Amino acid sequence: MKNFELLMQKIVSLLFLSLILVSCSSKLDFDQVNDLKLEPVIVANLSYFDIAAPDFVTNGQETIVSGSLQNFDVFRDSFFRDNLVQSDFFFEITNTINRQYRLNLLLLNSQNRILYSINFNVSASAGTPQVVTQKEIFKDVKLDLLKQSQRIAYHIIMLPGKSLTAASTGHLIFKSSATVYMDIQ
Repeated sequence: MKNFELLMQKIVSLLFLSLILVSCSSKLDFDQVNDLKLEPVIVANLSYFDIAAPDFVTNGQETIVSGSLQNFDVFRDSFFRDNLVQSDFFFEITNTINRQYRLNLLLLNSQNRILYSINFNVSASAGTPQVVTQKEIFKDVKLDLLKQSQRIAYHIIMLPGKSLTAASTGHLIFKSSATVYMDIQ
């Protein structure tokens, strides 16, 4: 029995050794890392606001124009700026106020000069929410303008129509997001 165990150990050892010797191996090519190309796609929210109808009334008088200015310094980072190849902006405006609006979105440089504008016309609600959607694609020359942007200005212009009061109902809701496409080599 002892001889049999010894013979089995030798056979198992010989099989193990033959498997090690037969296994394939190749020279590793670490230069392949130079061919690495990453193309991430990132989705992010840009801006959101919800303005109630009474917010367009100040001291009993309609406020025809309102606006806001936001810093937009995402291109301060050179890695992001250098590797961005395209950006798609998505906008949705919902109007439940019985009044027409024009919304102007302005991309501004550091001297507050307009580089690019996106305009929306939004119909009055009249009992049914009015929804406007729009997609703006930035690539090539438009992408260069976007990369120079440091602020975003929003101008909301209320067009003529039924007067609003502090008791008026409804909202003007703005949502936006961006999908950015990177090429990292």
